Amino acid sequence: MKLSVRGISFSYPSTKVLEEISFQVEEGEIVSILGPNGSGKSTLIKCIDRILRPQKGTVLVTERDTAPMKPRELARLLGYVPQSAVDSFPFTVFDTVMMGRRPHLAWSASQGDLDMVAEILKLLQLEGLALRHITELSGGEKQKVLLARALAQEPEVLLLDEPTANLDIRHQIEVLNLVRRLVKGKRLSTLVAMHDVNLASRFSDRIILLKAGRIYAVGEPGLVITQTTLRDVYDISVAVNQDSGRPYIIPLAPV
Repeated sequence: MKLSVRGISFSYPSTKVLEEISFQVEEGEIVSILGPNGSGKSTLIKCIDRILRPQKGTVLVTERDTAPMKPRELARLLGYVPQSAVDSFPFTVFDTVMMGRRPHLAWSASQGDLDMVAEILKLLQLEGLALRHITELSGGEKQKVLLARALAQEPEVLLLDEPTANLDIRHQIEVLNLVRRLVKGKRLSTLVAMHDVNLASRFSDRIILLKAGRIYAVGEPGLVITQTTLRDVYDISVAVNQDSGRPYIIPLAPV
């Protein structure tokens, strides 16, 4: 077990967002978080990465409590990929990915650091964009750069917050195929906040379904994605079919 979340609760001053959230993510496993808008998906990811501080609960990575860790130590364990890039400054793709090495650097980048960044760019097929400014890239290219930056941290756990947001279907599938290949190849533990039920079903090993800040269901896609659970959580009627052992939904017209 790489990531263990135990009893996380979080509230803003006037709103309770998460309540007693507990689950585990195993080595080489992709776990997706599904739920309606406002159910706490992104907040949960940010609590785990300590962007937000939960009022209650514990996050363990390889049995180590992350609460007392300094930021550099935490960044060696957790790689966070936000929904979209902040591209106000025209850094090159190479420099952006090199930023992921900061938790491991002493005074300056070594030849080993430079070689690692070059290897990651090649792995993600970004080497042709290395000297381009991130402000010049498409949405799909930016997402791959953010993923490359997180991989450069050499983390134990990847946290992805809506990695396919604002991407067309081709780039959604490309990014998620890439994530799955990397997770399985490098045995990373990966937690993904998603909106699309069908994409989550296709690419996840397990799914956590949130409702009003609590876990409503957790398990393999076939156990979690059912007519009953989706009606209860999303208040919609769907048909649930199977393809290659994976459920997919078709929304039904209201009666």
